[in-house]
Amino acid sequence: MQPKKSDRQRSFLCPDLLDQLDPRNHLLGLAKVIPWQVFEDSFRPLYASSGRPGKPVRLMVGLLILKQLENLSDERVVEAWVQNPYFQAFCGQQRFTWKLPCDPSELTYFRRRIGEDGVRKIFEVSVTLHGDRAKEAEVVVDSTVQEKNITFPTDAKLLTKIVTRCHTMAKLEDVKLRRSYQREIKSLLRTIRFKSKGRRQGESQRAVRRLRTIAGILVRELKRKLSPESLVIHQQVLDLYDRVQRQQRSDSGKIYSLHEPGVSCISKGKAHKKYEFGAKASVTVTKTSGIIVGALSFEDNPFDGHTLPAVLSQVESIVGQRPTMAICDRGYRGKRKIGVTSIEIPESGNRTKTASDKRQARERFRRRAAIEPIIGHLKERPQDAAQLSQRPGRRLRESVHGLCCVQFPEVHPDSVFFVPQIPWAHTSAQCSARTGLCLTWRFNSFSGSTIYLSF
Repeated sequence: MQPKKSDRQRSFLCPDLLDQLDPRNHLLGLAKVIPWQVFEDSFRPLYASSGRPGKPVRLMVGLLILKQLENLSDERVVEAWVQNPYFQAFCGQQRFTWKLPCDPSELTYFRRRIGEDGVRKIFEVSVTLHGDRAKEAEVVVDSTVQEKNITFPTDAKLLTKIVTRCHTMAKLEDVKLRRSYQREIKSLLRTIRFKSKGRRQGESQRAVRRLRTIAGILVRELKRKLSPESLVIHQQVLDLYDRVQRQQRSDSGKIYSLHEPGVSCISKGKAHKKYEFGAKASVTVTKTSGIIVGALSFEDNPFDGHTLPAVLSQVESIVGQRPTMAICDRGYRGKRKIGVTSIEIPESGNRTKTASDKRQARERFRRRAAIEPIIGHLKERPQDAAQLSQRPGRRLRESVHGLCCVQFPEVHPDSVFFVPQIPWAHTSAQCSARTGLCLTWRFNSFSGSTIYLSF
């Protein structure tokens, strides 16, 4: 059923919660400038007309924002909401209450309800709050890898998981396997662990090959012995196991995780981390103010230059104007102009430019380096590492396939004005409203460039 409408009618018996709090608090100032009615109008049609009334839209959106401001989990933000009167006032509560606002699982259902369009709406509102500061002619674009929360993939790890899951599946379906191989697997893992280097490296390689053989035997045996009804249920999983068991080192499109088969292996040329396992994401910020105006995720590992058309289109749809210049690094080499947007890339040995042009180019590329710490701090948030499955019902909270940073401006206690902020720099001791909401989301029906978010 549709949620109750927000009612700010004052009570003549009890003082309003806002009258008892410090009006200089940054959360109260931020709550005044956020157009909550926009979210009410956008999300109310998503509710059914019958059934139990839903929670107020402002409450749910406010909890999602507070969750990211304080870097809390769903469970912790609900508990903190009960203890903090400023949290309650931010979410539109008129009087202080001791009851939990909702069950933590309701935040998950709300995220699924609003979907990609709802997150885009939150992103657009956050950019609108910055006013003309977000409408700059020059933007800085860079790509990164949003890593998945998976273990470093090795053949031995993947094959061992396949064997373990086959045993679990056989027990669940009451299938008696011809042999469990448990003692042999224990011996093989010991050989792989302690004889992987030196003159006895061959023994470790033979142990991995034997482990691969055992995994294939169990997968094929389950396919033969499962009932037709059970085989239909587990067919997709067994095909995935069979594909992992057969893949070789030189194959393309390999699977690096059983619970996240869409993970890609990406090399960004880092000295301390040669390979990263996740998805490529592109972040766009304004050159002068540093406001994040675009964030996209991409399937597989496309060339950075090929992602620019989708990135620029997203910035145009959110900000309302297309940038005239995109400042990039050498990873975007190729096209020098896309539509009306010129692509500025560092060049060496260009003698055709005048001294003035070279000086302006140096200033642009020095400014381009400011996006690196922005990306670094966005990836620091521990709860942004995706831990969920690629299955259709659980892809809504998937987080590595991209970032969408929803940032709100700083609200001065005495006068309302907008200051460009970066979402990682929030410190409650400084009453900082450098607030950010880092979201990643992914859907079954979408492919290619999509806005994603993770709570």
